[in-house]
Amino acid sequence: MKKIFISFLFNLIFHQLIAQNYLSTEVYPDKKVAFRIYAPDASHIELKSYDKWDKVDFIKDSTGVWEGFWYNVEDGIYTYYFEVDGMKVVDPQSPLMRESTPTFEVKTKENFYSLKENVKHGALSKRYYYSSTLQETRRLHVWTPFGYEKSIEELPVLYLIHGGGGNDLSWSNAGCTGNILDNLLAEGKIEPMVVVMPNGTIETEHILGRVPIFKDELINDIIPFIEYTYKVKTTSSQRAIIGLSMGGLETLEVIMYHPDQFDYVGVLSSGWWLSDTWKKARGIVDDKALRERQVKAISNSFNKHNKLLYFTQGGQEDHAYDNGMETLALFDKAGISYQFKSTSGGHTYKVWRENLLMIAPLLFKDLDD
Repeated sequence: MKKIFISFLFNLIFHQLIAQNYLSTEVYPDKKVAFRIYAPDASHIELKSYDKWDKVDFIKDSTGVWEGFWYNVEDGIYTYYFEVDGMKVVDPQSPLMRESTPTFEVKTKENFYSLKENVKHGALSKRYYYSSTLQETRRLHVWTPFGYEKSIEELPVLYLIHGGGGNDLSWSNAGCTGNILDNLLAEGKIEPMVVVMPNGTIETEHILGRVPIFKDELINDIIPFIEYTYKVKTTSSQRAIIGLSMGGLETLEVIMYHPDQFDYVGVLSSGWWLSDTWKKARGIVDDKALRERQVKAISNSFNKHNKLLYFTQGGQEDHAYDNGMETLALFDKAGISYQFKSTSGGHTYKVWRENLLMIAPLLFKDLDD
């Protein structure tokens, strides 16, 4: 009996060590990526993502670890999960997490998303503030350019909003915001600015409750906190807001109720509100006629103040594409001018990094006060 117990204990420890000590994703120099998951009792493994990938075939080894390969992967950051016998499993071993979504990155050459040694780097600060809207203390992150601390100059502000499932670290981590801005600033392609990355996730019982609430928190709590705490300019011509996915909804909600607060607006992979196909799949009722009236109602005020309204999509494979196209039709009907660009890549930070790289140089270029 003692030998059986020792054998059982050894086997248990052995398999626990295996489960803890393998690389779930491994990027090779030849742009091959290995995926691994410990599932000794599974009969079938699939790799899933919002991106369009080639099928990855998995083989199980003698220790119970399944392994598959994806070949010729382009540079970028990718999200994924496993399906184990039809059940979604979030990779517990992922070395890079975007909140609840496992992520891996392929970098084979230096680019604007890279940390460059010969570039002066800004600072990323974690700040806490009291939200009177939510009656709780909340967190946000702020990027300031190199030399900001010693300067007395007031700078314009960009409010940069993450997507669903993210938080106030998403843009700086997965979006490489600091690197992008450092590198653009080093080449003189952007104006020095302060970038505020708040937490746009506000949990409520209603599936879309967080979106209307965030606009109130931004206007009543976040902006006053930033303008009191930091050396920033305080007019609408010195303010920009950019949001992706859910953050794009929140951005549009903000300008619908406060059309004169931001002269520069970016909406990435999003729309206001929802395409018919998206709503029907989720049983959501939305009044399109009401949306049309709301957009029309702000058109004069918005056109008067706005210097830039930029919409983007990650190609037709972006699952927000239909929402975005319906939103553009609303804005066309209301006579609101905008720019639009669709880039292949889906609903991913690979696309949103490119969007930020493209839009940031357009901000605060036409300041009139």
